[in-house]
Amino acid sequence: MAFINEDQGRYKTFSRRAALIAGGQVALFAALAGRMYQLQVLDSDRYAMLAEDNRISLRLIPPPRGRIFDRFGVPLAVNQHQYRLVLISENSPDVEATLDRIGQIVQVSPKERERILREVRRKRGFVPITVRDNLSWDQVSRIEVNAPDLPGTAIEVGETRHYPYGESMSHILGYVAAVSEEDLTGDPLLELPGFRIGKSGVERRYDLDLRGSAGTSHVEVNAVGRTIRELNREEGTPGSEARLTIDAELQEYVFQRLQEKRSATAVVLDANTGAVLSLVSSPGYDPNAFARGISTGEWHDLISDPLSPLTNKAIAGTYNPGSTYKMMVALAAMESGIQPSHKVYCPGYMELGNARFHCWKRWGHGRMDMHDAIKQSCDVYFYDLARKISIDKLAEVSRRFGLGDPVGIDLPGELGGRIPTRQWKLAYIGEPWQKGETLVSAIGQGFVLSTPLQLAVMTARIASGKAVVPYLLQDAAGAPAEREPEVQAASAGETDEGAEPGPDAAQQGKLNVPERHLQVVRQAMDAVVNEQRGTAYYKRITEEGWEMAGKTGTSQVRRITMAERKAGVIKNEDLPWRRRDHGLFVGFAPVHAPRYVVAVVVEHGGGGSSAAAPIARDILMEAQRRDPLKRSADRRVAHPGPGDRAPVSADGEDA
Repeated sequence: MAFINEDQGRYKTFSRRAALIAGGQVALFAALAGRMYQLQVLDSDRYAMLAEDNRISLRLIPPPRGRIFDRFGVPLAVNQHQYRLVLISENSPDVEATLDRIGQIVQVSPKERERILREVRRKRGFVPITVRDNLSWDQVSRIEVNAPDLPGTAIEVGETRHYPYGESMSHILGYVAAVSEEDLTGDPLLELPGFRIGKSGVERRYDLDLRGSAGTSHVEVNAVGRTIRELNREEGTPGSEARLTIDAELQEYVFQRLQEKRSATAVVLDANTGAVLSLVSSPGYDPNAFARGISTGEWHDLISDPLSPLTNKAIAGTYNPGSTYKMMVALAAMESGIQPSHKVYCPGYMELGNARFHCWKRWGHGRMDMHDAIKQSCDVYFYDLARKISIDKLAEVSRRFGLGDPVGIDLPGELGGRIPTRQWKLAYIGEPWQKGETLVSAIGQGFVLSTPLQLAVMTARIASGKAVVPYLLQDAAGAPAEREPEVQAASAGETDEGAEPGPDAAQQGKLNVPERHLQVVRQAMDAVVNEQRGTAYYKRITEEGWEMAGKTGTSQVRRITMAERKAGVIKNEDLPWRRRDHGLFVGFAPVHAPRYVVAVVVEHGGGGSSAAAPIARDILMEAQRRDPLKRSADRRVAHPGPGDRAPVSADGEDA
């Protein structure tokens, strides 16, 4: 009986355990069924969306960059198809061996090879890696012929920026280059491989407009991200096209004309509108090198060149304006009540206290009035005017004509030069203003600094009587395109020197200068070129109706000692190039109906009459020859070429 009772107990225990297990299984199946119902029914939409996101990948398509044209529709910056060689490492059993074979067809430098292998290790095997950009058709052909021996390689077609005028347009257009870490703003377009943005010039100034907006491509990918197929594609919006005020042929002419000098710059403006017809800084650089990817050697050559080819000297080169500044002194004097008939005797120097201030003409000019003083560029006459007016009055008039502050051209990197005042010297040097410094400023030396663009604007305002502001981007009607706030602020006269802001020429449209005062200066500038004893008389335009007016200037780069004056001042041509004076000339043409203005600076070129005036003459002749009204009349006028050189005037500044 004991055994039977024990078996019955075990049976009951087993039965209870079986019942518990069965109940647990039912509960488990119920829980699983509930979970499946939740996933497949209640949350089906949510998980369908997540699955779709995992299956569909949205990718950006870079838009074509907007093209740039000159005023006549000539292309200045365009997009060209380019071929590049890519490598897909998962399709290449031995990447290094493949690179060896590629190196026998196209050059792959050790640095490029290192970069490729680094990307192979870092990226997934199916992601294409660029081996070489900008392949020639001959290189493409040789790669395709040898394709069986180059596993994992492929030729792709992309776009690259091309600048047909190369070096001559470099400082206006600038260039595009790869996006650096400093350029990243969160815009996913900037993170696309090979995407390029504007780095200088117009390309940088209007980069956002020229970029356009990206397109999208919906592609089906597998679990590891490999593309299976493209499901949908929406092309982006190409960048906006830009039409500039530049005349491409005139720009090329000016560039070639300046090539005779080691370093020079010239600006040509429409006197009445401020449209920039030409802006050249020489030497320049090839912007195509940056577009295709500049080499380390090329970059080193550019940044180590003592002539600074990367610097746009037209807007960022600051020079003492020399005698071209004397028109400002004359206008400030007349505004202070001094009459143009005011006479001064020039013995070749002026004494102030125990200091002697010399005239460029050692034996003096004799008795001068304002007209003759500008015509013959008599320093002593302007020393005398400076003693009668304050440096602050001179600064106030100068700013009205575009000096001392950025004039607001739509290019990055413009400097404002410097027009000194008593307050400026005290704030920045910590010393009071001296009377002798006013005399030095009156001949455009000392603290006075200007850019070639500012000198062109000054000349345009004298010639037209309007407060013109230079501009490059124009609308369909040829008027200035709408400007962004920072450009408007620049044209209002903001300066990093802390000087007082000048008038907003873009809004004001007038100079608040009596016309009779401007006429005195214009007539004197006419005499500089077209009357005997004028400092540029032998550089005049002799073609009737095409005559120019102007002013020569010489900017000293060294101090002439008293000992040198006694022994005889060493001529510029006898000095090392770096110690020679800068030559300047500003002018407008035609004299009686000004349309074009020019400012030329020849670095270390010597006197303005010998170095800069002949270049300015040729440029103004070319500008008039290309005038649409004259061209439509089919008037063909012979003009002096770059090789034409007249003898230097005995009465010139550099005599």
